[in-house]
Amino acid sequence: MSPAYKRILLKVSGEALAGDKSFGIETDFLQAIAKQVAQLAQQGMQVAIVVGGGNIFRGMAGAADGTDRVTADLMGMLGTIINALALSNAISRQGAKSKVYSAVTMPAVAENFTAREAKQALDDGYVVVCGGGTGNPFFTTDTAAALKAIELECDVMLKGTKVDGVYTADPMTDPSAERYDTVSYEEVISRDLRVMDTAAFALARDNGLPIIVYALDDKAGVVGVLNGDTRSTRVGPV
Repeated sequence: MSPAYKRILLKVSGEALAGDKSFGIETDFLQAIAKQVAQLAQQGMQVAIVVGGGNIFRGMAGAADGTDRVTADLMGMLGTIINALALSNAISRQGAKSKVYSAVTMPAVAENFTAREAKQALDDGYVVVCGGGTGNPFFTTDTAAALKAIELECDVMLKGTKVDGVYTADPMTDPSAERYDTVSYEEVISRDLRVMDTAAFALARDNGLPIIVYALDDKAGVVGVLNGDTRSTRVGPV
């Protein structure tokens, strides 16, 4: 385990939670992520998680189909809460303490997110699972993840995706795409390498937050990333 990281933020996309399905949550995949996170927590690492909602509803797609963008994004935020509840419950079943926080006020469902309370929960040994994005339309959950990593004073943000790092092009459609081991914020932004949105990378750059991109379905997963065993790309000062 990397001694350089005491507190991490893990971004989990909704599409990744769907696994091989086009919609919903793949139970085996959810349990695998929960097991990895619980292992980290049980070893003393402080773990915060931000989840997306693309497996349930994607705001941009909804807006393209005629729903107004604000309503579509609000529907997406509710999707992230469903995923946060499912992931937190799965982590608890693995024997680790977990709390769900929401950027959208819904006290019957989740704690209202404040950085102060979430940091205290991390110090108390809870895995903090954040839903609701930023609580505002027009912002992605990638931006929410970067923002919360900075607010919670995390040492690093880990972005789990369907590919094992940042590539020069989409490796799913371009077999000649090459993977970076390390890449600067500036290059990611200038070349529009869309593993995350530009606002998230700009937030990370302006606050010196390193980002590690890896394949969420890798068997060693986030544990392997932190041990240096899993292929990944580090985005930051190079």
